[in-house]
Amino acid sequence: MKRTIAAAVTTAALLVGTAPAALAYEPVNVVHTETVQAGPYRVVVGFSTWPVRAMQSLDFTFAPDGGLEGKSGYLTVVPAAAPDVAWDEPLARHPRKRDVWGLDIRAMPVAGDYTFGFHLEGPQGPGEGTLTGLEVLAQPGPPMGLSWALSTLPLIGLVAFLAIAWRRHRNRTATR
Repeated sequence: MKRTIAAAVTTAALLVGTAPAALAYEPVNVVHTETVQAGPYRVVVGFSTWPVRAMQSLDFTFAPDGGLEGKSGYLTVVPAAAPDVAWDEPLARHPRKRDVWGLDIRAMPVAGDYTFGFHLEGPQGPGEGTLTGLEVLAQPGPPMGLSWALSTLPLIGLVAFLAIAWRRHRNRTATR
């Protein structure tokens, strides 16, 4: 009994002791940057993956000179190939890199050229600027339809296997 309790306490201590390391988030590694002048504010746009590809998740960071203190703004993202899927949103702190604004794990919906528009408010007044000509390459891998078709093959095989097994089992019980 004492050994069981000792083993349980040791296991619990190991789980609790190693949990913080296991729960640590991966930092945002910026591998490419572009600079945008938005009125009196210089903004460094960072990308966690370069080149950017459609339907591939990545992090964006937006770091204005002088930090975020006293500043706010909006981001507008417009794909040239499909302006109907454009979006705008307030600039918010990146959840894993709290000292800058950012978008966490975003994917560009279509390939083509994108424009990032910035509208900033701060101590030096309002400012607007754009990052134009951001090329988003085609989606990596096979086309989405082909990927989905291939991924359903195991399901079709499982359904066929279950149907055959069910028929064989039903035939055996019917002949007895």
